[in-house]
Amino acid sequence: MSIHIALIGCGYWGKNLARNFAQLDALSIICDPHESGRALADATVPTCPVTGDLDDVLQADDIPAVAIATPAETHFDLVRQCLEAGKDVLVEKPLALTYEEGVRLVRLAERKQRILMVGHVLEYNPGILKVRELVSAGELGKVRYIYSNRLSLGKIRREENILWSFAPHDIAIILRLIGQMPFEVSAFGGAYLQANIPDVTVTNLLFDNGVRAHIFVSWLHPFKEQRLVVIGSRKMASFDDVSKKLILYDQRVVMNNGGAPTPIKGDGQEVAYPTAEPLREESRAFLRSVATRNPPLTDGASGLRVLKVLQMAQRSIVTNGARVAVAEGAYA
Repeated sequence: MSIHIALIGCGYWGKNLARNFAQLDALSIICDPHESGRALADATVPTCPVTGDLDDVLQADDIPAVAIATPAETHFDLVRQCLEAGKDVLVEKPLALTYEEGVRLVRLAERKQRILMVGHVLEYNPGILKVRELVSAGELGKVRYIYSNRLSLGKIRREENILWSFAPHDIAIILRLIGQMPFEVSAFGGAYLQANIPDVTVTNLLFDNGVRAHIFVSWLHPFKEQRLVVIGSRKMASFDDVSKKLILYDQRVVMNNGGAPTPIKGDGQEVAYPTAEPLREESRAFLRSVATRNPPLTDGASGLRVLKVLQMAQRSIVTNGARVAVAEGAYA
């Protein structure tokens, strides 16, 4: 039996969800309050009904699930309304704008026994999944540090800063790779185009096991770079999401007989991984969860963990890089 879903929001990112769910034969209706969004919906999926009235979605008994791709400031209220109407929900990142709001949504989903999924699309990227596989199998040895760069010129937003726009992807991946929350976060940001809206941020995460992670994001950069590097005690891995290449380096540093550190350099070897559109895999995962009632990889609890780190990084930015301890929470 096919799952019928509604899409709320058909703009810059929503049109991609519309295309994917339509190609999976799961899209029943698109809702967008703006005329431009409705026009884009008509152009993207001409055969799908389009409405500007949210009640057409909330009151549809034959539509059990909803995907939300609207501005971040609308997420809390829209997710709440959809959950209260008995719908399963996939919402684009971030889950909400505060950890406290996120907790309310996760608890509501639990009370209503609904699926709540957050669109951390890179967690479904086959290249990232291959990196996770290498780390889990011990191929890299003990992870020492991770860095992630997400850089480009635009798309520049006015309603959220670069940390909240780009970094959720990197935070989600790093938390999954390390398997725990950091105990300390620090971050710096620079606002060059719009007052109090950083265009560039550098975030540092420190974990109990000694691993450090560094996240550099910018929409004010001369070229596009989306790169994840994991440094291990035995090998090093680099995934470039622009060139779609995963390179495993047989490189490490050992102590020689005199106690001096000696680098061991080896050739990099390209690692093959399946080719699949991450958003298509994310869309399939949502439909699978709706059908099986099993939680997705990027469930509400994982969205909350990302939200907590974002909130601590934001606090650090406004206090000029002060180190912020990540307090324990119900879903941390």
